[in-house]
Amino acid sequence: MEKQPRISTDRLLLRPFDLADARDVQHLAGDYAVSRTTLIPHPYPDGLAGIWIASIQKDIKRGKVAAFAITLARNGRLIGSIRLQIDRANARGELGFWIGKPFWGQGYATEAVRAVIGYGFSDLGLHRIYGMHFSRNPASGRVMEKCGMAHEAHLREHVRKWGVFEDADIRAVLRDEWE
Repeated sequence: MEKQPRISTDRLLLRPFDLADARDVQHLAGDYAVSRTTLIPHPYPDGLAGIWIASIQKDIKRGKVAAFAITLARNGRLIGSIRLQIDRANARGELGFWIGKPFWGQGYATEAVRAVIGYGFSDLGLHRIYGMHFSRNPASGRVMEKCGMAHEAHLREHVRKWGVFEDADIRAVLRDEWE
């Protein structure tokens, strides 16, 4: 059984999700601006956040995921989510993250991504961490780039979002590049 740690950065506390976070998750993740650049549904159905949090907690216990509520260290306010989907057989993790729109442009995503990449390599012993973002969402690509993730692929019409096929870009970093 895995235990989810807390990770502190200069301005953030990355902590395990709790069912009490469901309302804030629904509010922030359900914002159209967040949903349109992710695979998060819009409108965000009532009850889905609680189901999602419970599933994350089960996956953490099984060692399949490391997932964190991104909160402000100064007041504990939830501002987003970050996770690594763990593939132990291949020593790799797939990064996914979102930040609530009121907190965009303040460097929080970069701070959280950097911390979780470090955790993935040092604590989880991963060899490779990669992430995908919609090509029309270059801000996510810039976050990953600032954290040392190199552009590896442009996948044409790779993901279907709201009935439209979207191009996606893949970025990754290897442990020896990180160190």
